[in-house]
Amino acid sequence: MAVGRTIRTYFNGSWQNGNPAVMRAADHAMWLGSSVFDGARFFDGRTPDLELHCARTNASAGALMMTPTLSTAQMVEIIRDGLEGFTSGAAVYIRPMYWAADGDETLIAPNADSTQFAVCLEEIPMAAPEASATLTRTRFRRPVLESAVVNAKAGCLYPNNARMLREARSKGFSNALVLDAMGNVAETATTNVFMVRDGEVFTPIPNSTFLAGITRARHISNLRADGMTVHECVLGYRDFEEADEIFLSGNMSKVTPVTAFDDCRYQAGPVAKRVRDLYWDWAASQR
Repeated sequence: MAVGRTIRTYFNGSWQNGNPAVMRAADHAMWLGSSVFDGARFFDGRTPDLELHCARTNASAGALMMTPTLSTAQMVEIIRDGLEGFTSGAAVYIRPMYWAADGDETLIAPNADSTQFAVCLEEIPMAAPEASATLTRTRFRRPVLESAVVNAKAGCLYPNNARMLREARSKGFSNALVLDAMGNVAETATTNVFMVRDGEVFTPIPNSTFLAGITRARHISNLRADGMTVHECVLGYRDFEEADEIFLSGNMSKVTPVTAFDDCRYQAGPVAKRVRDLYWDWAASQR
């Protein structure tokens, strides 16, 4: 699914330009879904938290019973080498990924030692500072660890997110505010979520139904260092209806203000702007 203008792909030890085929028809991942990935960003000549994203790629592979083939440091080195093919002003989406080629004796489970690795570097612009999102309810929910591999960034989880998005778009909204199996707000279909009330920031507490993102953690750290109170707690739809401000946190766009949740309307508020400024200031301080 190529959406960017320029793509570089690392596979079998070398870089290629474009979007080459890397998976075979009978590969385990092709028909049984044993694939994981992560997403990092290159912008303004920097790769914020790249090491953490690469480490999570390895953790995700382990959660799907695959043996990672590279260390975090090796993965970072490969990615930095590949980024040399882009201009310093490019904005690039970085996707390291693993998948299983073979199954074990059960066929259904992957052969842990058949893990394949690739990196896709795709030039995709950062979202404009004025970009925003609108949210609605969805009847679909986040699964729990006992029923799905929610402790991994796994491709097999995304059809559930896709139907959330399709439902939201059919209602005229850009994203869905999603509940977990217990009926508490977990995240949106594509991002973590924050709300602001009376000058304090709230976000759903991690409860093994969603990935508490790397960018989410960075925002919490930056806000607390800036003197802001941030609560990780149980939240429901009513909390978001009564919020002064809502914003989204994800690797692709980093910070996105929300202007509507069903019939509720919000302004792109000062806290979201502050979160964005803090993130860019922090990123600029990284080598």
